[in-house]
Amino acid sequence: MNVKEAVARAKQYVFELFSDESPANIRLEEVEFDEKANEWLVTIGFSRPWDNPAKSPLTAFTNPEVPPLPARRAYKVVRISNDKDDVISVKSREIKV
Repeated sequence: MNVKEAVARAKQYVFELFSDESPANIRLEEVEFDEKANEWLVTIGFSRPWDNPAKSPLTAFTNPEVPPLPARRAYKVVRISNDKDDVISVKSREIKV
């Protein structure tokens, strides 16, 4: 498996696994190959409907120039076996802001 195949596998897996949460803006954040374990570690970021804070109606009325708060994102590290193309695990990754 090459890096592009690992990333495509991770994106598809995250999309399917979290499909009931309507993931959007699914994208690659980082990728690493663990030579010792012969596994890919692919970090995928995505957003969900409740991660997108809406602008308050009062703010929109009193100051329409104020942009809405940025959407939060979920980050998942997908561990994939290089030999078997199997997903071994999906773990949450906390990003410090």
